[in-house]
Amino acid sequence: MTLLNQKQTSLEAAIAGIPDGASIMVGGFGSPGTPFALLDELLAQGQRHLTLIKNDANEPDIGIGRLIRAGRVDRLITSHIGLNRVAIEEMNQGRLAVEIHPQGLLAEKIRCAGAGHYGFLTDIGLDTEIAEGRREIECEGRTWAIEPAIHADVALVHADLADAYGNLIYRGTAINLNPLMAMAADHVIAQAFRVEPPGQLAPASIHTPCAFVSQVVQVDPATREQGRRAHAV
Repeated sequence: MTLLNQKQTSLEAAIAGIPDGASIMVGGFGSPGTPFALLDELLAQGQRHLTLIKNDANEPDIGIGRLIRAGRVDRLITSHIGLNRVAIEEMNQGRLAVEIHPQGLLAEKIRCAGAGHYGFLTDIGLDTEIAEGRREIECEGRTWAIEPAIHADVALVHADLADAYGNLIYRGTAINLNPLMAMAADHVIAQAFRVEPPGQLAPASIHTPCAFVSQVVQVDPATREQGRRAHAV
């Protein structure tokens, strides 16, 4: 019988493998689904010149907002930064390159990477600022823009429950972009409030199979922003 590798590790060891200059997908929208413990450890370890891909920029003093404030992020790919005044100031001062995509397009660009596609065709945003820099083609009398997929070196995701193999179950709205990002990066690190022994999760309940997960870390919900709000979402 061939046994699956058990992937549970420490928070410090998981983040230590991320190099300077990495491109990192970060799950979540606002607080739900954001892997706060992984981001706090990334801040503590000091990796620099990062490219972050996240649906939003969090607020200035939580999540990726702390990394932006600390000057660790060179580039942000996102759909919304309006709640982070620091990110807006860094962008306006030219210290942070920000690439903004409508939320649906951003999600589909990530999904396509996970499915192994180069990208997709869309008519969204034609003849608007959204279309600047995009390639366009004519097909059957219609104009289509080519949206390339977005892939990352690392994805940081949050799950409510996991097992030691790396199978993940999300809770409520925390499911948002986490499953897509877990398929669109070379190395996937998941945090979970509980990590069960192998065989304890019902196969039908698993949202992200262990084949997509490289490492899993158990975190204490009582000590993170996400933990204090987890049962309200």
